[in-house]
Amino acid sequence: MAATLPPGFYAVIMGDLVGSEIAQSVEVLHARFNAEIEVCNAVFKRRLVSPLTITLGDEFQGLAQSLGDALDIVRTMRLDMLEARIDCRFAIGAVDLKTKVNTDRAWNMMGRGLARTRERLNEKRAETRYRFALEDHPAVEVTTEALGASLTAIEERWTEQQLEDIAATIAGMSAKEIAERRNVSVHSVYKVRSSGELDLYLLQWGAIAEALSYIDQAYREASCQPAST
Repeated sequence: MAATLPPGFYAVIMGDLVGSEIAQSVEVLHARFNAEIEVCNAVFKRRLVSPLTITLGDEFQGLAQSLGDALDIVRTMRLDMLEARIDCRFAIGAVDLKTKVNTDRAWNMMGRGLARTRERLNEKRAETRYRFALEDHPAVEVTTEALGASLTAIEERWTEQQLEDIAATIAGMSAKEIAERRNVSVHSVYKVRSSGELDLYLLQWGAIAEALSYIDQAYREASCQPAST
């Protein structure tokens, strides 16, 4: 299918599996990885302008409508992958695409921001699983990078039960629904979520979302300005 979306500002999502070369079963890992890519492409079809595409055996990329959309997709993927025992690092970047969007596969496109996002992803800093490439907004970039490192630190402290309950909460389940599913008291669910630092976790995600919303708005306003003569 020919590309139908024009050049302009989009958000790139890039990801890279961590430790895939030492996995006990590479076949199982890649089957889970491929399944997650397929699920996210289906769930976020209307928010992806170029689908998540596996570019190498353990790397992928895609284009989202906005930075806010990219953030939602990355958070969903991160929690899904953690529950599937898959470790993955992510990078989100603002892209000024100079070619038409390839709506079939996320490759063969050029634009400012793509290379920088790839560089961020490839730095492979151990202390964070979330990288941001926002070169037009350096203060926001520094802030989101710091928040991403803090989110990673919280995630690394979770027990399996904390991960399960927090992921369910973020997916929209109430404490009562989680308690019924686990056959425990609602108080027990609140205790697990509190020990998993849910409030701080959500506060930091909210701060990143607010910062990226500001950039999205700036790009929307810029695209509405008449061309200079």
